[in-house]
Parts: sequence; C-alpha cells; structure tokens
Amino acid sequence: MRLEPKPAPSLGVTLLFPVGAVIVTLIITSLLVLAAGASPFSVFYLVAKGAAGSQFALLETLTRATPLIFTGLAVAVAFRAKLWNIGAEAQLYIGGVVTVVLGTGALPLPSYLLIPIIMIASMAAGALLLLGPAVLKTRFGVDEVVTTLLLNFIVLLFVSMLLEGVLKDPMGLGWPQSSKVIAEAQLPRIIQGKRLHYGFVIAVVAAIIAWIIMKKTVLGYEMRAVGHNPEAASFAGIPVNRVLMKTALLSGGLAALAGFSEVSGLKGNLTLDLSPGYGYSGIVVAMLAMLNPLGVIASAIFVAGIFVGADAMSRTAGVPSYIAQVMVATALLTMVTAILLTRFRVRWR
Repeated sequence: MRLEPKPAPSLGVTLLFPVGAVIVTLIITSLLVLAAGASPFSVFYLVAKGAAGSQFALLETLTRATPLIFTGLAVAVAFRAKLWNIGAEAQLYIGGVVTVVLGTGALPLPSYLLIPIIMIASMAAGALLLLGPAVLKTRFGVDEVVTTLLLNFIVLLFVSMLLEGVLKDPMGLGWPQSSKVIAEAQLPRIIQGKRLHYGFVIAVVAAIIAWIIMKKTVLGYEMRAVGHNPEAASFAGIPVNRVLMKTALLSGGLAALAGFSEVSGLKGNLTLDLSPGYGYSGIVVAMLAMLNPLGVIASAIFVAGIFVGADAMSRTAGVPSYIAQVMVATALLTMVTAILLTRFRVRWR
C-alpha cells in the first residue's frame, strides 16, 4: 500500500469526508450501545437533551467548552507548524498556579487592572514552559512529543508539592488546595446564579485573534509554510527555528489561559483535579476542527456537549457515561482518517 498526494480537493470533497467520519463514529458507537443493552436512538436523544435540552444544560455545555477552546487553540496553532505540543495539560496548570499566586491578594488592584495582569502573567508562564521543549527541538533535535508529554507529569508533581506546601490553604481542613482568589481576581458570571463566566467570551475572542494571526499575518503564513515543508520554507528564506519559537510562545500562552479561566472564572482556587484532561482533549478538539481556530469553537462545544450529555444520559438510560470517551476517541480516529483520505489517494499493489 502506498499513498499518492491528491490535487487540491474541492470544497464538497473537503466537507464530505468529515461528515462521513461523524457517520462512522455514530455507527460504531451505536454498536457499543446495543452491546450495553440500550437503544442507540434513545441514547443519542438523551445525550443531545442533556447537552442542550434546557438553559441549564446549554450553559453547562458552554462552561465545559471554555477550557477546551483554549487548549484546542493551543494544539491547533502548534500542530499547524508541526510543533507537536502534547503538554497543554502542563501549561494549563501553570496558568492556574500563576492565577492563584497573583490572585490571592498579592496585588491589591481593582478588577479592571488585576484580571488583565493575571491573564498576561499566566500566558507568559505557559509560553515559557513550552519554550523549553521548543529550544530542545530546534537546537538539539529532541523530540518535542516526549518532552512536552513528560512535562505534564513533572508539572502535576510540582503543583502537588505547592498545594502541600506554600500554596496550601490554612483554612482548607488539610485538603490539598490553595486559598480562594479574591473577588477582584474573579471573572464575573455571564448570567447571575449560573456557572457560565466571561472566560467563555475571552475564549471566543482568542479564537478570532488566533484565526486572524493564522490567516492574515506574516507569522501565520510562515507557520503554515513551516508546517507544510520546513526544508522548502528554509530555502525560501523563512527562519524556521524562529517561527517555531514564536509558535511555542503563542501555543503555550493559549493553553495557560485555560488554567486562568478555570481558577478565576469557575472554581476559585487551585486543586489537583482542576483539569479532568482538558489538555489531552484539546488534541481531539483541534483535530475535529481540522486545525482551524474558528472551527475549534464548534468542535469544543461538540465535545463538551458529549461529555455533559453523557452524564445526564447515564442516569436515565443506565448506559455508562464512559461511552462519551469512546465516542470522542472514535471521532478523533475517524477524523484523522478522513483528513488522510482528503489529502492522499490509497494505492494497492
């Protein structure tokens, strides 16, 4: 078997394969639901109802989608330049650490000054965290998949040490958690009494800005060129290593905003379970969006809806909520296959 590059596909073909990927995902998931002894139609209906069947459900889906937009953007930006950032989870937690350090009274400033300062500081911390693997890649040829993946565990252990030490809440009854951020450091809620906060608005704005950078700026052109063919880009005069560094700074900063929004907008403090795997789920979100920053918004809401809807479905249908993880993983595999078939033709010998 060999792969032959296809000419530039038409818009219809580009849309056909992702739609086919979704259909295949539904078929595979239906078989698993049948094996669990339930009706696929009722399960999918309950998932959709649990994700968007009421104001509460819809707001919960958007709340869950907020960190996924940030981590999805981080992955989409990095993968576009073929910088394989698998460490969005670590960058998320570093953003949360900086938010707690600066947001628990260290800077007695009003909200309109304190929140932007914390955002910028969180982005800087996440950017610098990814800069290390980028330097190792460009200077010494070290595989960034390995370094960024291992950084996830290193940062989690570092956060655990902080929560058992200098950041531990003295009023937390011994639980490994930080103190609450002050009111001036908290993102307001979009609707009073609901959990959805202005971190979602920031995420949407970040997606628009990322799209503008990717499509309308010289840096975006250079990132795409390096991603397509670094040797050709270098021959054309594009500084490949410098572009990868800038990409790392942007990607790490976006991922760190997920930690900032979760601490400042939702939970109010830092714990080891701040993220149930948002950094890894961001890879799924980015691939489902085909690395398009605007598409990340829709794919993040889709993935969040599956998780939120599956929780509600499992209480009614008796099907384990783990079906959501299977569904998302299957969607990733089928979408990657769809992208491959969009760009290449399979030839059998």
